[in-house]
Amino acid sequence: MRIAVLCHVRQPIAQPFAGGMESQCWHLAAGLQARGHDVVLFASGDSDPRFTIDAVIPEHYERTFPGAEHRGFAPLIAHLDDGYAAACDRIAAGNFDVVHNNSLHRFPLEPARTAAVPTVTSLHVPPYDALRWFVHASVAPTHRLTATSAHQLAAWWPDGPPREASVLHNGIDPDAWPFVAQGDGSAVWCGRMTPDKAPHLAAQAARMAGVPLTLFGPIEDRDYWEADVAPLLDGSIRYGGHLNASALAAEMGRASVFVFTPCWDEPFGLVAVEAMACGLPVAAFDRGALREVIGETECFAPPGDVPALADAITAAIRRPRAAQRERVETAFTRDRWLDRCEDLYRDVVGHEQGRVA
Repeated sequence: MRIAVLCHVRQPIAQPFAGGMESQCWHLAAGLQARGHDVVLFASGDSDPRFTIDAVIPEHYERTFPGAEHRGFAPLIAHLDDGYAAACDRIAAGNFDVVHNNSLHRFPLEPARTAAVPTVTSLHVPPYDALRWFVHASVAPTHRLTATSAHQLAAWWPDGPPREASVLHNGIDPDAWPFVAQGDGSAVWCGRMTPDKAPHLAAQAARMAGVPLTLFGPIEDRDYWEADVAPLLDGSIRYGGHLNASALAAEMGRASVFVFTPCWDEPFGLVAVEAMACGLPVAAFDRGALREVIGETECFAPPGDVPALADAITAAIRRPRAAQRERVETAFTRDRWLDRCEDLYRDVVGHEQGRVA
């Protein structure tokens, strides 16, 4: 198939990944290419040059408009609208069999566009007002919609999803996250340094549990970092930087527990799956889809409850490691995820071919 992978453009689709959406778009394009598909990545122009890139905008917009996300900044909105409108027009004229839309933008959802090129849209976030109506109005025979978890699917359609919407769990390559049988007694946390990811609560809980903790990830919100995270750094709480996947896998494998502290409705939790592949038990706030993804074998605390999270860290660090790896290999592998993507493509393309015939 000739496939357009249309991406969110806040950050480049390149390592080190800013977050799960960037990682999944990269692995989607790479995995489809490896399976023999002709893939064009519609992303920011500063994304990984290993791919054939058709730039939606010249560079990711966090560089062009730093700090403008979620602020209704008119120049950014116009910049994105212009970029996505032109990209959607190029997709329509590009002889693509299907487009896999990960953009979180309203234009690719328009029924006229999904009728022109069969579309699979993956919703990587909880529902929000700027997109909710467009998603609901986009349901059509030539459009399939996916959520990353059953929890998230129910959030988008509280009264029950349409036939065209389903769960598409994310997946990873287990070989890229090697299992390590024994940890060193420390904890790790990984994610964007923002209040909704709450590394400061992970640091407080680890200190309370008496477990050394290393934080990994990009410092996205500098004010939050300086006010709430940096003052907690000392001999037992340290910052390990923003690493590429192979380096991060090595760091994770050395640890004994992964700490996960979402303060928003976490739609999946890819980084926890990566840690589990390395064998790490997870101590987490019970928020969003985490119980669905991580499973009942892990150690949960009520959202925002730091003392309970400290207890969860103490309990998780004693858990055997093999069960975590087994869960990933059973439910969240890259091959399982790509198989499901290809099934969705065949389904939506087959419907269009049947309609034309």
